[in-house]
Amino acid sequence: MLPVLHEAPYFDERERAALIWAEALIHVSTTHAPDADYDLLCEYFSEKEIVDLSIAIAVMNAWNRIAIGLRKMPD
Repeated sequence: MLPVLHEAPYFDERERAALIWAEALIHVSTTHAPDADYDLLCEYFSEKEIVDLSIAIAVMNAWNRIAIGLRKMPD
């Protein structure tokens, strides 16, 4: 459902804000982490939660890039 995140009824507003932020950070070279996405995040998460979420997104993105670079495929 992630490709249709904005249309899917399966995510609540808090989840949607987190997923939008994840997309913004993963594609930061093109999105530049828009203020609108950050402002939406601030409506649902504390400053600590935003930091924790951002670190989790960065770590997952790093592991994905390493796995892709090393040609690792799921079993």
